[in-house]
Amino acid sequence: MESKPQSRFTLGKQSSGAPENDDVSGSGVLDVEIIDSGVRLMYLANEGDVEGIQELLDSGTDVNFTDIDGRTALHVAACQGRSDVIDLLLHRGAEVNVNDRWGSTPLADAINYKNNDVIKLLEAHGARPPVAPMHVQNAREVPEYEIDMRELDFTNSVEITKGTFCIALWRGIQVAVKKFGEELFTDEDKVKAFRDELALFQQIRHPNVVQFLGAVTQSTPMMIVTEYLPKGDLCAYLKQKGSLKLTRAIKLALDIARGMNYLHEHKPEAIIHRDLEPSNILLDDSGHLKVADFGLSKLMKVAKSIKEDRPETCQQTSWRYLAPEVFKNEEYDTKVDVFSFALILQEMIEGCQPFRRRQEIEVAKAYVANERPPFTAPVKLYAHGLRELIEDCWNEKPYKRPTFSEIILKLDEINNHPVHKRRWKVNALKYLQKFETVLKLDRSKLRSGSSHSTIG
Repeated sequence: MESKPQSRFTLGKQSSGAPENDDVSGSGVLDVEIIDSGVRLMYLANEGDVEGIQELLDSGTDVNFTDIDGRTALHVAACQGRSDVIDLLLHRGAEVNVNDRWGSTPLADAINYKNNDVIKLLEAHGARPPVAPMHVQNAREVPEYEIDMRELDFTNSVEITKGTFCIALWRGIQVAVKKFGEELFTDEDKVKAFRDELALFQQIRHPNVVQFLGAVTQSTPMMIVTEYLPKGDLCAYLKQKGSLKLTRAIKLALDIARGMNYLHEHKPEAIIHRDLEPSNILLDDSGHLKVADFGLSKLMKVAKSIKEDRPETCQQTSWRYLAPEVFKNEEYDTKVDVFSFALILQEMIEGCQPFRRRQEIEVAKAYVANERPPFTAPVKLYAHGLRELIEDCWNEKPYKRPTFSEIILKLDEINNHPVHKRRWKVNALKYLQKFETVLKLDRSKLRSGSSHSTIG
């Protein structure tokens, strides 16, 4: 006897684990009169028909029926957020930790579609959280950098930049924690991005780069833990201070350039930050800057340039500081960071964001058209070749932009310009003269007081 082909349920929201290119979608119409009872059960779960499900189960339909993709009625109800259906199915013996052919459980589906009531209900019935993508079975394989999540105290946690970062207490110190949510279980690209960022952090050690402390990879949510810098980021600092004095701007620019030069000179592969902007540059207690947030960073391995698989979006990065070659989805190299650096340096002098009155998409288009933010600050703030350096750094031709090692030399030259030295000497001389005047007055008072006491 010829066996009946197994059915597939294709209505409603699909498995959180199904690849985007795996076409499991249907027409949206299902003839419940001609399908088998198992798929009918899944259809009723999708529609939220509690009474119909009750009747079907009473008639002998298997509550744990699976279609050709390994999905059950519990999977379907979890995707749709049907709490009442979930409750009924569980009380009728539905397997709570069943996996479909992509490895998704009903809980993983509920997490993916953010059905919070369903999540709580499934967990109350013993649903196990998805296994972290980097989980290892052998304890000896646990990475050295692994931090036990129980050591992180989030009692007084406060969110910081971009919403994904927060402050926690770890072994007596405050740390910055970057959390990665449920998307890691359903988005392979984000899993790869997490691995890449973690791999980068393990290779980086420099005074002008934020310090990596460890990570949580064996449990969920997965996290990256770095030093916490309470002074905040350069974006907030510039909003507060506005235009900086030339000497201060040069010193901060040198901090950024030294951190970026370390990344670009990293061996055996150069590290491209690719998201260099003021909010990703942090201020430490001593007033120095540290480059942070390597979520979009790239390693230049064999090739001398990189090309993205798809264009960057505004959600991934700020277009206001993005080099035109990245926006145009062309090949790029370390010089994209030099372009961003030019905009940041000019912002420190001007006291405002580049093209602050324009939308980010319009700013990006302006860069492509070789338009650059105007120089409106007093000429003296761009003295000794600083303006020329900025213009070199944002040159439309990447190969004409200087390297960060060249930028450091130029900034040092500007910082040590004879005019600055003379100004320092003049100020020092004025201070000494003032100090000598005070001393003379004090001596005069002392002599006057001594003479008076003798007469007395």
